[in-house]
Amino acid sequence: MKTSEAWALVGGLSKPSKMPGWSIGIPAKECKTGSKLVDVEGSVCEGCYALKGCYVFKVVQEAQYKRLKAIRHPDWVKAMALLINSKKADVFRWHDSGDVQDEEHLKKIYEVCRLTPSKRHWMPTREAWIKQHLQDKPANLVIRLSSPMVDQGPVTSWPNTSTVVTSGASCPSAKQGNQCLDCRMCWNSEIKNISYGKH
Repeated sequence: MKTSEAWALVGGLSKPSKMPGWSIGIPAKECKTGSKLVDVEGSVCEGCYALKGCYVFKVVQEAQYKRLKAIRHPDWVKAMALLINSKKADVFRWHDSGDVQDEEHLKKIYEVCRLTPSKRHWMPTREAWIKQHLQDKPANLVIRLSSPMVDQGPVTSWPNTSTVVTSGASCPSAKQGNQCLDCRMCWNSEIKNISYGKH
């Protein structure tokens, strides 16, 4: 498979401006847990950034739904691994918008991570059912369960988590032009919780 063929198959990758590497975004409207939290006052999904701004443009939505559909393609894993391995960046973020859809999707992500051993992967999620599959997780993937409410503490039963806070965030991006720059905490499994500033 050529890189151009892989790109066409998966619907392309995304390149968030603040990130040091590539990502893949699927529709936030299709989040299983997030689509419920978006209507809950004080939740981290209320006012979701992926449901406004450039994300709502027709061309972006079409691309995201194409990526969502592509996950079911039998060559999706191979195509994703080829694309990620072709990039210079040594880190990859799963889902700058959207979330894991089901167990089949999760297992395919695991396989992509195994096929890209020189890359570090980070996946934020609100899907608590993933916990029962953490024992199968590749070592180069950090999955962070996000607490559902703003200013709520981290979920203590997970090895890696994230929270959203109104003050005292540990994520430095707000102090450095909304950029990760040389920070790689999200991809570091030794960092148990990362708190992001509410925006």
